[in-house]
Amino acid sequence: MRRERSLTDRQKKWIAGTGVFLFLVLSALVCWFAGRPLIRFVREPERFQAWVDAQGVRAPLLFVGMVVLQIVVAIIPGEPLEIVAGYAFGALEGTLWCLLGAFAGRLAVFLLVRRFGTRAIEVFFPLDKLQSLRFLQNERRLTFWVFFLFFLPGTPKDLLCYIVGITKLPLRSWLVISAVAPIPSIITSTIGGDALGMGNYAFAALVFGITIVISSLGLLAYRAICRARERSET
Repeated sequence: MRRERSLTDRQKKWIAGTGVFLFLVLSALVCWFAGRPLIRFVREPERFQAWVDAQGVRAPLLFVGMVVLQIVVAIIPGEPLEIVAGYAFGALEGTLWCLLGAFAGRLAVFLLVRRFGTRAIEVFFPLDKLQSLRFLQNERRLTFWVFFLFFLPGTPKDLLCYIVGITKLPLRSWLVISAVAPIPSIITSTIGGDALGMGNYAFAALVFGITIVISSLGLLAYRAICRARERSET
C-alpha cells in the first residue's frame, strides 16, 4: 500500500492562508448583499416590522441568521439589531431570537479561530488589539474573566469573541458563557425596542438612557481592567 505524504509546513500555511482569504471574500460579499439591507432595516424599524410580517413563520429563522451574520462579520453593529428585534417581535421573543443567533454566531467564531488561529482575527482586527487582552492567555481564572467581560455592558464583545478562540478556554465553558453572559445587555435593548413598538417613547428613552450610562461605565471599567491586568502581567 502506498504511503501518503504528509503536508509540509509551507503547504499547511498556504492552505490556512487561502482559507482565511476565501472567508474574507465571502464576508465582503455577505456584507454587500445582506449587510446593507440589514442596516437599512435597523435604521427603519417600521420597515423591518413590515418585513417580519411578510415573512410569516420564516421570520424568526431569518432573523437568527442575521444575528449570526452580525457576530461572524463583526463590523456590523449588534445593539441596533437587538432593538429592532424588540420592536418587531416583542421583548421576550426578541430576546430569545437574539440569544439563539448570538449563541450560534459565537460558537461559529470560536471554532473558526480554533481552526485558523490569529489569521482569522486579522480578517477583522489588527493584531495589536491583542496586546490589551494579553492577560486572557493566562489560564488562571480564565473562565471567570471571559464570563465577566461578556457579562459587563459596554465591552467590545465582537473583538472578545474572536480573542477567546485563541485562549485555552474549553469549548463547554464557552457554550455556557455564550448562552448566559449576554442576557442582561440583550434584554435591555429588546425591552427598549418593544417600548418603541408600543409607542411608549418616554419609557423607551428611559431604558436607553440607563443603558447608555451603564454601558459607558462598563466600557470605562473594561479599559481600567485591561490596563491593570497589563501592568500585573509585565
